[in-house]
Amino acid sequence: MRGAHRRLLLLMCIPLSLSGAQTQKTGGCPRWPCPKNSVCVDKRSCQCKEGFTSSGTNSHGLITRLIETCEDVNECLQPGMSTICGSFATCKNSEGSYYCTCNLGYKLRSGKTSFANKSENTCEASVDTGVTPAPSGIHTVTAEPGSLPKQPATVHPRTQPGGPGEKTPKDIDECSTGQHQCHNSTTCDNTQGSYKCRCRPGWKLISRLPSDPKSTKCQEPFPAWTLLPTAQSRSLSRFSVEVQNLLRDFDPAIASYTIQKLIEAMDKLLEAPTDIDTLNATDRHLVATQLLKYMEQSLRMLAQFLPKGPFTYTSPSNTELSLMIKEQDNKDVTTVYHSQAWMKLDWALTAGAESSENGYSLAGILSSPNVQKLLANASMDLSPSRDLLEELYESPVLSVSLTLLSNVSSIFLTNTDTGKLTSNVTFKFSYSPVESKRPREQLICAFWDTGDDGSGRWATDGCSMNDTGFCQCNHLSSFAILMAQYHVQDPRLELITKVGLSLSLVCLLLCILTFLLVKPIQSSRTMVHLHLCICLFLGSLIFLVGVENEGGEVSPRCRLVAMLLHYLFLAAFCWMALEGVELYFLVVRVFQGQGLSIQWRCLIGYGVPLLIVAISAAAKLDGYGQQTYCWLNYKDGFLWSFVGPLAFIIFCNSAIFLITVWKLTAKFSEINPNMKKLRKARVLTITAIAQLIVLGSTWVFGLFLFDPHSRWLSYIFTLLNCLQGLFLFLMLCLLNKKVREEYRKWACLLAGNKYSEFSSSTAGTGTSQSQTRSLRASESGM
Repeated sequence: MRGAHRRLLLLMCIPLSLSGAQTQKTGGCPRWPCPKNSVCVDKRSCQCKEGFTSSGTNSHGLITRLIETCEDVNECLQPGMSTICGSFATCKNSEGSYYCTCNLGYKLRSGKTSFANKSENTCEASVDTGVTPAPSGIHTVTAEPGSLPKQPATVHPRTQPGGPGEKTPKDIDECSTGQHQCHNSTTCDNTQGSYKCRCRPGWKLISRLPSDPKSTKCQEPFPAWTLLPTAQSRSLSRFSVEVQNLLRDFDPAIASYTIQKLIEAMDKLLEAPTDIDTLNATDRHLVATQLLKYMEQSLRMLAQFLPKGPFTYTSPSNTELSLMIKEQDNKDVTTVYHSQAWMKLDWALTAGAESSENGYSLAGILSSPNVQKLLANASMDLSPSRDLLEELYESPVLSVSLTLLSNVSSIFLTNTDTGKLTSNVTFKFSYSPVESKRPREQLICAFWDTGDDGSGRWATDGCSMNDTGFCQCNHLSSFAILMAQYHVQDPRLELITKVGLSLSLVCLLLCILTFLLVKPIQSSRTMVHLHLCICLFLGSLIFLVGVENEGGEVSPRCRLVAMLLHYLFLAAFCWMALEGVELYFLVVRVFQGQGLSIQWRCLIGYGVPLLIVAISAAAKLDGYGQQTYCWLNYKDGFLWSFVGPLAFIIFCNSAIFLITVWKLTAKFSEINPNMKKLRKARVLTITAIAQLIVLGSTWVFGLFLFDPHSRWLSYIFTLLNCLQGLFLFLMLCLLNKKVREEYRKWACLLAGNKYSEFSSSTAGTGTSQSQTRSLRASESGM
């Protein structure tokens, strides 16, 4: 009721203010241009010139609205015109005036063809016509035979007001009876003896023929407000009808009231639970795109009828609107703000290249907390910033999760071409505080990009945000502050890594216990295998527990983890290299000696990696650790501190294995070869080559053939790397007969059964050849 009272009061005040405007000579002009045939009176009205009257309801000829025009007054129909033109002349209307012409058979003494004043009325018969003034104001001419027509001729058939025999004809209201021919884009106004076709309030005239007022056609200034017609949503249909009715009956005098009702209608649609919630994500995003676009267009049109200066409105649902209306040619830097958003821009941007109709331009901010429900689960386009993000996080960015922290704020100007502005616009939006940021989380200033299909998604290209929370963009749209969580790990790949490394740790631990507890297989070779498994076990354990950099910044803990991983993986390859040295002494040196001593092996296996890590840390300590993982930094070639020794070891072992195979082939071709030692050397060679393939090829694949953007390559590398412990357990333990015998003993002890060597040997008997091979394999330590 309060809104209705305000509207009634406003309508009552308009005629009073307009009646007093006649006495004002000047004091400025309205923001809208005065129509044709009028002059400026004051800031709110224009005065129609003499001979014209306002098309509105004002009886003093004042124009108070942009849609009103000055229409010609037909003076010939006014009372008293018969005394001016007299009985021997006819009144004829003209634009803004009138004139009288003598009737047929009469002429002015002055020789002129028309007159407009009673004093100039000198019409007299050009021949003896015998004219007798007709009663009731009807002029007839009676002519003598042979000179003029015999029958009386009606010169002015219209009944002139004021005559003694006057009969006023009854007017027919063509508008109410439906007999008018106005276009459906106009409204019909009845006049005395006719009717006029006028544009609806706020509509724009697009065509009208001067000779045919009924040809008037108008264009609706507001959008159609058809929100997603393909979706079966009753709430959207009701909302569209409500807004269309509101704008169809729009009165420029109450533009602010219409703006308030439009915002409240939007809040009503979005606040209450409706069938919009059942729409799929694509349809909801499409509704949001259309709603934001239609609101901008409607507010831009309604603002044309607001007075100059700022305009603010906050709805009961906390939707805020702030408008600034200034002269178009203003060159100042202007600030527009409300409690949720702040904007600073060069005012020259608001008008653009084209001039506005009323000489004023507009800048506005509409912030709504209710649009968030339509934009839930919206995606973001990572293409423009993917390279920068991957350089920042030193890892491929797979996806992003978004959290909306602020209201969605639509920024709009009189200028509709805001895709690429000549200068940046600065924003600041109020948003929910963030208590603590997780790794790879970032505050971003994003805008709603409608895209080609209209469904929309968030994007950041053309916008930047500094540490103080200010955004700068070179285009306008609907903006919001988002918390972006960038995902650099594939969840399935992460699960495979954790499960595979856990299995690998169990197998490596079994290998370590086997080499320590199974006495029959202990030798210099198992000692190399023991330290190899210890290095891989510790490296895999640290990798599983601490490789991820949770803080997002390289901390001392992260650097230490990266140094330990560097050291342990290098140590594992050094012990693998020592097995190649063992083969060299066994085969190439013609079975002389037992190779290096234990002290030298430990010095090489653990000392060389320690020396490499120490030199690397002294040369570039910040090369250890990344923002995403606690591993070596790829920048400035620091990764070569691991790749270089790794490649050297793999190359040397490959060369040793080739020489070993060549020597073994030569030994087997001798006349009396030592088959026992040859078979032992062959077993050692096969095992060492298998280790090199398992360990070396995995890292070669990861370092030289690995494309971080290729998902299937990532899966292959992860599987190979995580199953190293399982491969070593199969080759070094389960394929060894003595180890299997020890496992049977342990199983019987745990089960409480007595172990029988006879039954075990009987179960393992076969042909004589297989027994011999088993014995030789046992002698060789396998």
